[in-house]
Amino acid sequence: MNVHLLDAGLAAAATAAWYGAFEAARLVTRPRGVHPAPSTPDLGTEPPAVVSLIASGWEITEDAGEATLVDLAARGHLELRQPGDDPLQTTIHVREQPDTGLLPFERQILDRVKHLAHGGVLPVSALTFRDEGQAQTWDKRLRGAIVAEARRLGLSQRRFPAALVTGLMALAAGVSLVIAWAVFHWLSLQPAEGGGDNTGGAVGAAIAAFLISLGVFSSAAVADQGERDTPAGREVAARWLGVRGWLHGHEAFADLPPSAVAMWDRYLSYGAALGVNRVVTGVLHLGLGDRKRVWSSFGGEWHRIRVRYPRLWPRYGKPTARLVRQGLVTLGIGVLLIWFRDRIEVQLAYTVLVTVGTLLALLGAYKLIRAMLDLATVRTFDAQVLWVERWTGTVLGKDDPDRSYLAVDDGSGDRTVAWARPSGLGGRPGDTVRVTVRPWSRRVVALTVL
Repeated sequence: MNVHLLDAGLAAAATAAWYGAFEAARLVTRPRGVHPAPSTPDLGTEPPAVVSLIASGWEITEDAGEATLVDLAARGHLELRQPGDDPLQTTIHVREQPDTGLLPFERQILDRVKHLAHGGVLPVSALTFRDEGQAQTWDKRLRGAIVAEARRLGLSQRRFPAALVTGLMALAAGVSLVIAWAVFHWLSLQPAEGGGDNTGGAVGAAIAAFLISLGVFSSAAVADQGERDTPAGREVAARWLGVRGWLHGHEAFADLPPSAVAMWDRYLSYGAALGVNRVVTGVLHLGLGDRKRVWSSFGGEWHRIRVRYPRLWPRYGKPTARLVRQGLVTLGIGVLLIWFRDRIEVQLAYTVLVTVGTLLALLGAYKLIRAMLDLATVRTFDAQVLWVERWTGTVLGKDDPDRSYLAVDDGSGDRTVAWARPSGLGGRPGDTVRVTVRPWSRRVVALTVL
């Protein structure tokens, strides 16, 4: 029993060591915060899309493409007209002007406008994609071009440099060897079918374990982890944050429509890139919308909220009765496994049964306790609805399709986790609501539109 436990512990420790190193690498390479320079009206030469990248913590948002479209209008390639009082009535007019010298992502946006325009005119409402696959492909190409330009300017770099990836790959190979040795050692001690030596089977299993674990670790190591800052990028970002501070000083700037580019010129495009103008980003949509970064006016001032949407939480959105039932079943199975252990004669099976039974019993007890605490810690607060989305087509949606994600801004910060709203409750984006929730399960139990 001790030998088997040592083999399993060795493999688990090696796996934990690799993932620990991987998370440490992500922590060390994450972009650092930038302190804004003094307010200034002086614009730089960097294109708005690149400015959006470095001013948003080296993360590309939907503002990058929309700011580029406004910048194309400021530079004379397009014209934005608003015939009425509603900015949503804005139309885009293609102007006959040579498009030489445009950057790849600028040309991509201009080509899309030209492709959609009829008679050289395009309503802004027709910019959005109607096919999610096409939107993702187009957006991936746009983001790649923006990142490439930022790297060319020395303002951004790959979050995991080649040396770090190589180090993680080497560590993955070492960890995979440890796992393979643990598998080989464990199986080599087991008698072969019909008796005899089991070395051949142990070698084959060890090779398979090595290849599988190496593939899993390597895929994580080489995956795109996004961008991070450079010294030059931090300096430029600080200057542009100073421009953002200057634009914030103009109270009316945040409410300027896209057609105001005729008066504000490139200030409007850079204001959109810096997240200062909420009307431009609310009117222009080049994709399907970004549900993870949503505008909110809760509290009297427009600001962006980052929203996270849980998918794999077993407790997420479930009623207390179901959580209690699941906890009791899990606890019962764990107790039965522990009770049944004395009937097992094989030492390895005995150890596995006790271990699994103990873990299930602890998990069941934890679920029961947390479900009861969740029932006793109901919260009620006022908030603004940011996003509503059904679970249809997701893992949780197949489990219970009548629940929806409900993202709200309660004024507690610039980040939030979406709640689970049962069917039958109202609330649409923009509504101010009073919600009653259970915090642990993230379930909404009552909602009133104020």
